[in-house]
Amino acid sequence: MAVGQNQRNRKNDSMLTKTGKARLGPLNTTQLTALLEKSTKPKEKDKIQRALNKQAKTAVLAA
Repeated sequence: MAVGQNQRNRKNDSMLTKTGKARLGPLNTTQLTALLEKSTKPKEKDKIQRALNKQAKTAVLAA
């Protein structure tokens, strides 16, 4: 969350969590791979990689 903001004047954005982190669920594979290339923190990279693996698994099951 940005400095100096509270819940009263915070804009609701469905793509962000309460703390300002991006939600990975609604992103597609190309968006996730772009986000993976941009991120520098290992914890974020692992989280994005898990989301990619989850999408790949569901795509295989659907086909």
